[in-house]
Amino acid sequence: MSVTVGSGNFKYEAVDIWPTLPDGARLIETPGVAVDSQDEIYAFSRNTDHPVMVFDRDGNFLRGFGAGIFGNRTHGIFIGPDDTVYCADDGIHTITKFTRDGELLMTIGTPGQASEIWKGDPFNRPTHAAVSKKNGDIFITDGYGNFRVHKYSPEGQHIKSWGEPGIEPGQFLRPHNIAVDNDDRVIVADREAHRVQVFDTEGKVLDVWNDIFMPNGLTIGPDGNIYIGELPGGTREDPTPPNHGHNISIISPSGEKLARIGHPEEGEDPGKFIAPHGVGVDSHGDIYVGEVSYTIRGSNMTPPKELRSLSKLKKI
Repeated sequence: MSVTVGSGNFKYEAVDIWPTLPDGARLIETPGVAVDSQDEIYAFSRNTDHPVMVFDRDGNFLRGFGAGIFGNRTHGIFIGPDDTVYCADDGIHTITKFTRDGELLMTIGTPGQASEIWKGDPFNRPTHAAVSKKNGDIFITDGYGNFRVHKYSPEGQHIKSWGEPGIEPGQFLRPHNIAVDNDDRVIVADREAHRVQVFDTEGKVLDVWNDIFMPNGLTIGPDGNIYIGELPGGTREDPTPPNHGHNISIISPSGEKLARIGHPEEGEDPGKFIAPHGVGVDSHGDIYVGEVSYTIRGSNMTPPKELRSLSKLKKI
């Protein structure tokens, strides 16, 4: 049964069953979600046989791609201004670029080859990518083994990098997801610091937004607001303490907190979340949420169990 969540200008119907998977497919979990200009939804799963699955707004399966390219640590997915698809695989240390139909156009990084941890060179377990609408430059969060942001040309040539481990502005405690707005501000979810940092394209700190539970999925909606999936806030206790993450926060371009969608308790029921990790927003304002619910909860069950990891909030 569907339920209503949110308030004011941000009210949603938490859709009970969404999407319909192709025969024989399962997600395992869904670390990444993105929406293209045609309002088609790309789910980036951790099923190596079905890594990218594309659905329409009603949840009907349209196509899939990526089998044989990714490992079991798929992570972030982003749709560029021209509808090309960028995928980050932190297990094999690559960023790949595809057409919307799944033709591989470019690979940044050498599959299976990591740079030396904490030395700053790309890549050691990269997490996400985003593209400037102004000039096509690519910005990549090297989030697990470097705590760094890398800037590349549209052709995949390294330009510069910034950031290091630490808590001061400009330093990172896991740069997890990244977006670039229409003003070329580079917006980074600094997960373990419970904050978002905003930079110019050269790495200068412009702003810091604090008090966000473990910001993971971070995307800019068509309304210009920033939609953020919050992982359970710094704990994997079972169950997660009440009010510790598992929400979707909506933040204005200036950093004002506009809404927090979710429930104090984690769960699989409509309107509840376990581990939001990827977020996409379509032109109607509907929100699509991918979760790493197997990693956070299901893998620790006896026996291990696949839990819900992809859902839709329909704007009311």
